[in-house]
Amino acid sequence: LMSQLEGTENRITIARNDYNTAVQQYNTTIRTFPDAIGAKIFYGAKPMVPFAATTPGADTAPKVNFN
Repeated sequence: LMSQLEGTENRITIARNDYNTAVQQYNTTIRTFPDAIGAKIFYGAKPMVPFAATTPGADTAPKVNFN
């Protein structure tokens, strides 16, 4: 069970990093000429916000008791 929890935490971290990388690339693309012109005219592109945990204690793993 411990290894499953560790694997799940790792997959969540990787997915979060992948999402933030995609958001950064998207934001760069819609601000770069000539893509910015087409993005605003055709799609009304607006910058996306990267994921950031806002709840207190979200940066620490929960305690698991096996008793």
